[in-house]
Parts: sequence; structure tokens; C-alpha cells
Amino acid sequence: MSVNKVILLGNVGKDPEVRYLDSGIAVASFSLATSDRARTLPNGTQVPERTEWHNLVLWNGLAETAEKYVHKGDKLYIEGKIRTRSYDDQAGVKRYITEIFVDNMEMLTPKGTSTGTFAPNQPASSTAPQSQPIVEPARDDNSADDLPF
Repeated sequence: MSVNKVILLGNVGKDPEVRYLDSGIAVASFSLATSDRARTLPNGTQVPERTEWHNLVLWNGLAETAEKYVHKGDKLYIEGKIRTRSYDDQAGVKRYITEIFVDNMEMLTPKGTSTGTFAPNQPASSTAPQSQPIVEPARDDNSADDLPF
């Protein structure tokens, strides 16, 4: 038995590049950054922030969704599989590239708040509006609800 599963939560590094194969299948590719925060260990050692870049590949409907809605700087939750392939560069040197073939994507950036800039670990603004609980208004009459069921 073997498992090849990747879960990533990060920020989009560039707008998706989408191409359509001759058969009409959409393929999107773009980068995603994940970061470990800087910290100080108990013994006083400083560990700097470390950012990893991941090459994502999306197919069919996910690729079309990415083309329409994913932008540089957006936060995404990704599930997929690691795939490594090789190619020969212009000088004839064999190169390897590791990609994440995406099976599931959740867009975490609220609609209409995409900034179009990459900022992997910026703290949330303290001036951001806080969500308020929804309170239904009190009803003055005792009439029955107009529900159809």
C-alpha cells in the first residue's frame, strides 16, 4: 500500500497560466508559496522565515475555475499528488521538475478582496471590520409565518 497526498495552505505567487489542449481540455499552472514563520528556539537560536514555492497543475474544471477566479496573492487550500518529471533543456542537460497535480482546491480569500499582490505572512489589519452576530428583529405581531411548508 502507498499514499501520495499533499495538503498545502498558501498564497498564489502569480496569476494562473491556462492553455487548452487540442482536445479542448484546460490545463492551468501557477505557483503557490507556503511559509514557516521566523521564531526563536528555547535555547535562543534564531530560526529565520522560510518560504517554499510549489508548482501547481490543475486540469479540466479546476483549471477553468482557476482561470476565472484565482489571482496573485489569493490564499488557497490545495489537496493533490506530487509528480516529478524530467526534460532536456536547450543545452541538452536533463532537468527535473516537481509539481503538485491538484485534486481539490478551496479558495480562502473573501470574494472581492483580492489585492493582486503577493504578501505571504502579512498580519491581518487591525482596522478590518469584525464580524457581528446576526440578530433577527423582534416581531411585534403574533401572526403566523408565511412559510410555504
